[in-house]
Amino acid sequence: MARTNTRFVEAHTEMLNICDTMNIGDLLPSENILASRLGVSRTVVRRVLAQLDEQSMIVLHGREKVIRRRSTKEDRVEAPPVLLNIDELERRFLDWVLRMDVPPGTVLNVAQLSKDFSVATHTLQEFFSSLSRFGIVVRRPKGGWVLHGFTRDYAVELSDFRTLLELNSVSHIVTLPDTHGIWARLDQLEHDHKDLLNRIDEDYHDFSQLDETFHAAINGVVTNRFVKEFQKIISLVFHYHFQWNKSDERVRNENAIREHLVYIDALRSCDPDRAQAAAKRHLATSKQTLLTSLKVNSHVA
Repeated sequence: MARTNTRFVEAHTEMLNICDTMNIGDLLPSENILASRLGVSRTVVRRVLAQLDEQSMIVLHGREKVIRRRSTKEDRVEAPPVLLNIDELERRFLDWVLRMDVPPGTVLNVAQLSKDFSVATHTLQEFFSSLSRFGIVVRRPKGGWVLHGFTRDYAVELSDFRTLLELNSVSHIVTLPDTHGIWARLDQLEHDHKDLLNRIDEDYHDFSQLDETFHAAINGVVTNRFVKEFQKIISLVFHYHFQWNKSDERVRNENAIREHLVYIDALRSCDPDRAQAAAKRHLATSKQTLLTSLKVNSHVA
C-alpha cells in the first residue's frame, strides 16, 4: 500500500468520490486536471492513481485511466493519527498520571504509551529523557523507564525550588520602571481575578488556568533559559495537581484568588519586603495544596 499521510489520504478519498460519480468504463481526466481539482501536486495524484490501480478501482493504460468498479468501504485509506507536539505531550502525560492515579515505581510501557499519546517511540524516549532531569522519571538499569516523581519528598523539593525561583522574579519586578509591560499585565490579571471572584460559585474550576497564567507572568520577567525550563515543568505539575484535587475546591480557589490579589497589590507597592512576604505566604499555601493533592491521589510515599 502507498505510504499514508494526511495529504495522500485526503486526495485518495476525494478521488474515490470522483470515480463514484462517473460511469464504469469512463476515463478519468488528465493528471494536471486532477491535481488542480484535488489541490495537490501531480506526484500525489500519481501515488493515488497507483493505489487505485492496485485496488482494481481503475486500470492504467499509458495515460488512460479507466474506471472499473464502484468503491467500497474497504477501499478507504485510514487517516494517520494526529501527532502531538512536545507541549501537548507534556500535558497529556501528566493528565494520564493524575487521571489514572499512576503511583511512583510504575514501569512505563513505551510501546503502549506511544500509541496512546500518538507519538513515535523515539519521541517518547526523548521526552522521558527530558523529564529525567527533573526526577519525574528514571531510566531502569536494564533499559526502559519508571515513574519516580510525585511523592511527598518530590513535592516538597519542587515547592521549595519553585519558591526560590519566584522570589527571585519578585525581586526583579519591584525594581522595574513604570513603562515595563509587567504592570499592564498585572492590571489585566487583577481584572481577571476579580471577574472570576464575582462568578466563583459557578466557575471556580476556571482558577487552575488563571493560576498558571498568573505565575507565568511573574516568572516571565526573568530572561534566563535555565529558569524558564524549570518553570515550565513546575507550572505543569502544580497546574495538574490543582486541577485533579477536588476536595474543598471552591473554597480553596476563592482563597487563592484573594491571595493573588494581595500579591498583586504588594508587587505594585514596589516595597521589596512587602512583595516578598506576600509571595512567601501564597507559595506556602500552594505548597500545602500540592501536598494535600498528593494525599487525595494516594501518591504519598
